[in-house]
Amino acid sequence: MSKKKIIRKVLPTASNFLALPAEVSGYEKSKIVILPAPYEKTTSYGGGTGKAPAAIIKASQFVEFLDDEFFHELCFEHGIATLPPIAYGKSSGRSALKILQNAVKREIEAGKFVVTIGGEHTISTAPIAAHHPEYPEMSVLHFDAHSDLRESYSGTPYSHACFMMRVADEVGFPMNRVVQVGIRAQCREEYDFIKESGIHTFYATNIRRGKHGSNWQASVANTLPTNEVYITFDVDYFDPAIMPTTGTPEPDGFLWNETMEIFRELRKAGKKIIGFDVVELSPDPKQQHATYLVAKLIYRMLNFAFA
Repeated sequence: MSKKKIIRKVLPTASNFLALPAEVSGYEKSKIVILPAPYEKTTSYGGGTGKAPAAIIKASQFVEFLDDEFFHELCFEHGIATLPPIAYGKSSGRSALKILQNAVKREIEAGKFVVTIGGEHTISTAPIAAHHPEYPEMSVLHFDAHSDLRESYSGTPYSHACFMMRVADEVGFPMNRVVQVGIRAQCREEYDFIKESGIHTFYATNIRRGKHGSNWQASVANTLPTNEVYITFDVDYFDPAIMPTTGTPEPDGFLWNETMEIFRELRKAGKKIIGFDVVELSPDPKQQHATYLVAKLIYRMLNFAFA
């Protein structure tokens, strides 16, 4: 029996990721889908994350197709379809996350590699929940300045500051398969939970003081306990010098090349990226370099995933 053809609406060249022509951005022939998730309900310092997916896609249209690390044009080899943004209606919190989870699950079941673009970090619970049944042995690599393990924040358990706690208690994901890198701001309860739960946390201060050795990136990669890895990337992991447009910029962050070394070490360690999300950009038209950096980051991560 022939497999039923799946038809999905996709964004045209003028408004899709990388401004790709129809022959490599149609749904059927694309291995990769970009899923914009413009959810913003709980930002607590700087706002604007709801505008990030559209801004990132617009900036991506100036990213070169030829990646200068791998020297091939991934977009033409595998195809990248950009789906319309998730419509949440009046939903928020758990109900909004369920809408997004179902959307990601549908794409995984269709055999697609899913890139979810937020929005605030609250959304990341949903794609992790969608990937976990398909990849039950997966690990999670969490780039962030904050550990996001609060029980609740500003009166809601579905805050950007709580998403990883919801991964623990609602998704039921084993926390000893979570590796966090770049953490440099948290409360006492989060610190205690990390020690109790078995989360592997690479604090920025410890990295800078050499406690993980000169090749700390290899330590990050080798600490991941399984080979299938889902990545959730909060851009406030980066230093404000290169990422000023994020809700809560924290000093002592990380730069581009030292971050790419983590991905290079993932390859050396035989890790396979199975999906990822990128969140917490608050785009500012006066600082477009930061939005462009995020667009470039997404394309580079895809190149590492498919290398």
